[in-house]
Amino acid sequence: MSEQATEHGLTASEYIKHHLHHLQSGHQQSQVDFSVVNLDTVFWAWFAGLLALFMLWKATRKATTGVPGRLQCAIEMLVEMVDEQAKSIVHGDRSFIAPLALTIFVWIIFMNSLDLFPVDWFPWIAHNVFHFEYMRVVPTADINATLGMSFAVFLLTLYYGIKVKGIGGFSHELIAAPFGDKWFLAPINLAMQLIEYAAKTLSLGLRLYGNMYAGELLFMLIALLGAIAFPWEGGAGFGSFMGSAVAQMAWAIFHILIVVLQAYIFMMLSLVYLGQAHDAH
Repeated sequence: MSEQATEHGLTASEYIKHHLHHLQSGHQQSQVDFSVVNLDTVFWAWFAGLLALFMLWKATRKATTGVPGRLQCAIEMLVEMVDEQAKSIVHGDRSFIAPLALTIFVWIIFMNSLDLFPVDWFPWIAHNVFHFEYMRVVPTADINATLGMSFAVFLLTLYYGIKVKGIGGFSHELIAAPFGDKWFLAPINLAMQLIEYAAKTLSLGLRLYGNMYAGELLFMLIALLGAIAFPWEGGAGFGSFMGSAVAQMAWAIFHILIVVLQAYIFMMLSLVYLGQAHDAH
């Protein structure tokens, strides 16, 4: 299960700390350091995105007007579902928003699904083949990626708010909602609007990050059970190892639900926020 912990004599805490460290472009000097890039997050996010595009491209190449295959049927159902959700939430031009929602949903599913691979596979390959000391595989378990996506949604809400309502209408809404169009309420309304935008952006990114980070950590803890038990001789050690394998499989099956559910929640909340940008208070 987790051979690195036994091969290198790492304790459980050292093993987890090692696996939670990113392959970075430089040494981080402070808690917030925008000069440092998590290279593994960028690589695996691109990898998941290109893999998703390849799957959709294969589906379109094999598309037929006759009896559809399984992949084409699944893609058609997915596109129809996303389009129906966008139609029911966004009351306006959806020519960009519906494809965006589909992209968000499929991309996050592929990024989340990387968590289903055994925790030591890719770090072992990175260490022994490419000589990288660290490698984290799940981009959505990196708060920088999830907050980056939520910030992009925030920018789109501002864009559509100004596009639909105009600069005057958008500015008026900032100081007139939610408590009323009175001059003495303008500072309170503006403060509430800013808090609402900040809360939406943070909660959107932190929800996805928290769930995927917890799932990744639980996979490591279960893997450690097998790593500790494997060197033992006798029935007790073998039983613990088999218990770890069964626990890994059970959690992976349950985690499939989390993978899809978190992608769906992120997509739906993005549609809700963009739909709110189209509506006047």
